[in-house]
Amino acid sequence: MGEIHPSTKVRDLSIGQQQMIEIGRALLRDAKVIAFDEPTSSLSIQEIRQLKRIVKRLRDEGRVVLYVTHRMEEVFEMCDAVTIFRDGQHIRTHEDMSELNHDLLVSEMVGRDIDDVYGYRARDHGDVILNVEGIQGRGLNAPVSFSVKRGEVFGLFGLVGAGRSELLRLVCGVESPKAGSVHFNGETRRFKSPAEAIRAGIAMCPEDRKSQGIFPVASVADNLNISCRRFFKRWGFSAIRGASGNAESYIQQLSVKTPGPRTPIGKLSGGNQQKVILARWLAEEIDLFVMDEPTRGIDVGARRDIYSLLYDLAEQGKSVVVISSDLAEVSSICDRIAVMRDGELVEVVPRESATPERLLGLALPA
Repeated sequence: MGEIHPSTKVRDLSIGQQQMIEIGRALLRDAKVIAFDEPTSSLSIQEIRQLKRIVKRLRDEGRVVLYVTHRMEEVFEMCDAVTIFRDGQHIRTHEDMSELNHDLLVSEMVGRDIDDVYGYRARDHGDVILNVEGIQGRGLNAPVSFSVKRGEVFGLFGLVGAGRSELLRLVCGVESPKAGSVHFNGETRRFKSPAEAIRAGIAMCPEDRKSQGIFPVASVADNLNISCRRFFKRWGFSAIRGASGNAESYIQQLSVKTPGPRTPIGKLSGGNQQKVILARWLAEEIDLFVMDEPTRGIDVGARRDIYSLLYDLAEQGKSVVVISSDLAEVSSICDRIAVMRDGELVEVVPRESATPERLLGLALPA
């Protein structure tokens, strides 16, 4: 569990630390069957290694481990057999892992062959839309400066706890910076709240979409339209017809898999929830999209759909910042990657030289 004081409130811990506590609680029950549902989605590299040792130990002790994951490397490294589900249906069970390879697994998960999950699309970049100079605040141990261009997919990579999310929370008005400046669309800004940032043209899709990005019991339509100010009357009621049409339009445009716009969003898969969150901002005049771990816990097919949406935005001249701890993701979809370590921005690496080995070397403690 690392150096967590027993009296620390769970709400004050990082998502990764909270997840390790859940795992520890399950182990204390001494159960014969233990189910792990996307257990590594918020863990650091060290925590993932620790979890893998725990899973192997449980198996060696004769316990049954059910391991739910979208990460294919974990399937091949940790599993003795694998069952594949797609759209709520059982597709196939492989009792012998030797009969399974990467391409077959992807094909069965998605229902079609995917040559390149990331499908990178090169494009021209415009002038600088966001310029951050010497910003300081909670989670940062040194002043941070970086810039993002129009039409660019800009990556922010680092291990859990490196300060990636904290940096953009300072930029987007979620938290107040202690020093530094933010220049956006040619103006010096100091956002006092996310609402101010949204009005200026910056939208943030949070890391923990279940608790920060959606209203689980509300419908898909209500979640999608929550920011559409032009559909709201002065006294706060939605113009139902316009809002319903807006929701149905984006559900179709983004291929959101849902029984209908009135379905509670909590019943949708993680990938479809993420599409709804993104659609929420597409109807607004947003110039900069900040995506914090946009594909965490999402299957291969939905990942490709989301990457395609991000490229579409960039090709329209919008800018996208992707905060991610997924090495393959940032090195494959981003035009430049800023690497953070221990609350400091270490280096901004261009796509051409952003190998996973180099990025990880910069991110690991010196």
